[in-house]
Amino acid sequence: MTRPITLIGAPVQTGAWRRGCLMGPDALRTAGLGRALRELGHEVRDLGNLAAEEMQVPPAPNPAIRDLDLCAGWVAALQAGAGALEAETFPIFMGGDHLMAAGTVPGMARRAEAAGRPFFVLWLDAHSDIHDLESTESGNLHGTPVAYFTGRADFTPHFPAPVATVDPANICMIGLRSVDPYEKQALNAAGIDVADMRAIDEHGIATPLRVFLERVAAAEGHLHVSFDIDFLDPGIAPAVGTTVPGGATFREAHLVMEWLHDSGLVTSLDIAELNPFMDERGRTATLMVDLVASLFGKAVLDRPTRART
Repeated sequence: MTRPITLIGAPVQTGAWRRGCLMGPDALRTAGLGRALRELGHEVRDLGNLAAEEMQVPPAPNPAIRDLDLCAGWVAALQAGAGALEAETFPIFMGGDHLMAAGTVPGMARRAEAAGRPFFVLWLDAHSDIHDLESTESGNLHGTPVAYFTGRADFTPHFPAPVATVDPANICMIGLRSVDPYEKQALNAAGIDVADMRAIDEHGIATPLRVFLERVAAAEGHLHVSFDIDFLDPGIAPAVGTTVPGGATFREAHLVMEWLHDSGLVTSLDIAELNPFMDERGRTATLMVDLVASLFGKAVLDRPTRART
């Protein structure tokens, strides 16, 4: 089945301490994301890169937080950009650090509300990103979007209010392996479904994914996938500023994307934390293009063996 796909650049880098994620959208373009999707028969348009809105917000009481005006401007711009999309298109938000999800997820949740459908989020990440403006010790706001879009903490007047929030019971996090004590408590209190890497080691990655997709299908929901590069093992995807050993393997990642394609449930996608400055000859961007192609129908038998040199 072919789909109308919209590529949207979200060159956010103010949520992370290591700069470089602003180059992520262009790295995905250079690696051939649009071309790969067109070769699969999809209609693809590229809207270029969004820009942060100019905002001035009150200083946060937490002195560790940096670039709050710019972060708030990105949240506002991404919510507006997501809200302006046609209902029938499949948006791929190309990041950019994971602060982008504070804009993209509420925007997609609002679209699901307008369609009268429940909204679900599959969070593929090494981190839970459920800190708030008071609890973050690093001050890096790419660690806060889940607290923001679930309404767990009030981010106003520093961020614009979310245009829609997400029920924590409708979130599944797969691949976690770097969670501090505060985040562990917050996840338990929120009731978010979590499959960390130990659970994946013990039961395989298909088991929690199958259960979650069955829930989404039974509810006839919209499913947003937020894919952080550090979900992957840094041995295959080095282009991320927050590498954590022991991530998803090449085949585990492809299996997730293949299952998501087979489900027919996914309605939108984030690609977060791609930092080309940390990459090795574009290998991470190239891998992400291949993974996204799996999400849109590229099968194992469609992958020719590369010539050995």
